[in-house]
Amino acid sequence: MSDALVTGKPTVMLVHGAFADGSSWNLVIERLQAKGLNVMAPAVPLRGISSDAAYVAALLEETPGPVLAVGHSYGGAVISNAVSEAKNVVGLVFVCAFAPEEGQLLGEVAATSKDSVLMSTLIPHHLAVANGGQQILEFTIDPERFHDAFASDLPEEQAAVLAATQRPVAEPAFSEPSRAPAWNDVPS
Repeated sequence: MSDALVTGKPTVMLVHGAFADGSSWNLVIERLQAKGLNVMAPAVPLRGISSDAAYVAALLEETPGPVLAVGHSYGGAVISNAVSEAKNVVGLVFVCAFAPEEGQLLGEVAATSKDSVLMSTLIPHHLAVANGGQQILEFTIDPERFHDAFASDLPEEQAAVLAATQRPVAEPAFSEPSRAPAWNDVPS
């Protein structure tokens, strides 16, 4: 039986943002585990809001006991869309995260930000998909501008490692409309 079921403590699901993976939560995971909490930080596929939300929703369904869903940046939009159907999510936490309204597009929100230079640093990649050869549009952050656009609070050397290991984000992450947000109904 899961510790979450025995102790009544929720499992903390940490959902990373765009251009990253679950390891971006490593220091947080260590601290939460030291407090005796169950923690998971899945690698979100970064294929688009609806696809990524469906992936996280499936993980939530498989997680026994209560879950506290935590999203960073793009991960906030993912949890906002994923937990609408989940009966075991007891709360949402947004860490410097998008919390879009219904119908909102993240590309429009990010483009109008007065604080972010991210959109101007994106490099488009037109990649052929192996099964059928159709092209998909993905974006990465220009490695030369990664520190200032994405990780300005980190030492340059650490930001350079993150730039080298960044994960591409498919265009639908920026262009798909958000569904009715779970934060209307779930404590946030």
